[in-house]
Amino acid sequence: MALVTASFVVLDAGEPEKLAVFYTELLDGEQTDISLDQVEIRGADGTRLAFRRDAGAIPPSWPRAENNQQVHLDFLVEDLDEAERRIIGLGGRALETKDMPGPYQERVYADPAGHSFTIRPVPSTTSE
Repeated sequence: MALVTASFVVLDAGEPEKLAVFYTELLDGEQTDISLDQVEIRGADGTRLAFRRDAGAIPPSWPRAENNQQVHLDFLVEDLDEAERRIIGLGGRALETKDMPGPYQERVYADPAGHSFTIRPVPSTTSE
């Protein structure tokens, strides 16, 4: 029997209900538990996130070093442009979306509470 049977990535936010709506819509998911101080969701692919109320939460300021990103999420998507339109439509904002350095094509966004996350294309399974 596993010692740990369930886990969540938990993001602090001043308004966890609003942040839960953003990620529930982005991940085509559902809210699975709501309490006074926390909302938990499960994405369509099984991704589990929770959002905890912190009245003193200060949004990360990535890429500035004085209040670094603290934590970020990576999501795989089929179409970068379509995902970008959805993110912006849900209230997210672009941080770095063009000519990212490195081996992967990726784009970086912030959710409505300021947490950064990255989207990358689903890796190809065909050999070239």
